[in-house]
Amino acid sequence: MTLVEEQKIITKTSVWTMILNGFLATIKIIAGVIGHSTAIISDSVNSLSDVLTNLVVMVFGRFSRKEKDDSHPYGHEKFDSMVSVFVGVFIIITAFEIGRGAATMLYDYFVNDTEIVKPGYIALIVAVATIIIKEVMYQFTKKSSKKARSQVLEAMAMDNRSDELASLGAVIGIGGAILGWVFLEPVASIVICFFIARVGYRIIRQGVSQVVDQAASEEVLNEIRAIVAENQEIIAIDDLKTRMFGMKLYIDIEIAVAANLSLARAHTISHQLHDEIEKRMPTVKHCMVHVNPFKSTKGA
Repeated sequence: MTLVEEQKIITKTSVWTMILNGFLATIKIIAGVIGHSTAIISDSVNSLSDVLTNLVVMVFGRFSRKEKDDSHPYGHEKFDSMVSVFVGVFIIITAFEIGRGAATMLYDYFVNDTEIVKPGYIALIVAVATIIIKEVMYQFTKKSSKKARSQVLEAMAMDNRSDELASLGAVIGIGGAILGWVFLEPVASIVICFFIARVGYRIIRQGVSQVVDQAASEEVLNEIRAIVAENQEIIAIDDLKTRMFGMKLYIDIEIAVAANLSLARAHTISHQLHDEIEKRMPTVKHCMVHVNPFKSTKGA
């Protein structure tokens, strides 16, 4: 898939997600006001923040898929990881604000005897509908992230899943409040905030690891070794280094071949390995192969 095709997927996914989040924010505010539910109103703030996040993702997602230029000879993919860090930070901030509001309400209820108004059924219906819509959005965004090999779309998918948790907390809180336990609404909001913050932390950790050129997983390294092992003329792997560049992977590998091979044959072997790795591993942006003459350790 070309960078242009990946860019189109990112833009399309971001636009649809932004529209749906805007719709959810609107109906949550209306349901929260009519149904006297602070949980749904808090959840609407979460959806409004998602609209802003989607806008940022769309803009920077397009930029990260620009072709390489003189100023950026390795491309712009790291912008993808940088934006995913922004998404993670935004999720944590949102979780903190929602949790703080719920904690204040709970404190006022138990300490200052401030009444918590029992919510209406419309708030419960909207909260349940939000979970269903967010699951659909999660599946759609997750599938798109794999197609476009986009870290930032994957972060958006995880954000959608965290929103489901927030809405689940709203369902539990609103349902309990309707049954008479009005304090359950802010309690559920506080508990769910920890789950939301955890998702934000995971997104930040993954994004940062790719910005600082973290090595690929052992599973990926084994896949590379398996491809090398298929070529009978390659005697050994002298060195293997990998680094993540956004969602793409750079590979530097040194292989050993028989010392009496001609330069032309050694070059052909290295070129074949290069092509095979990039063909069978679509996440590889570039593979550099260096050939060494094999040195036997016998008699040493």
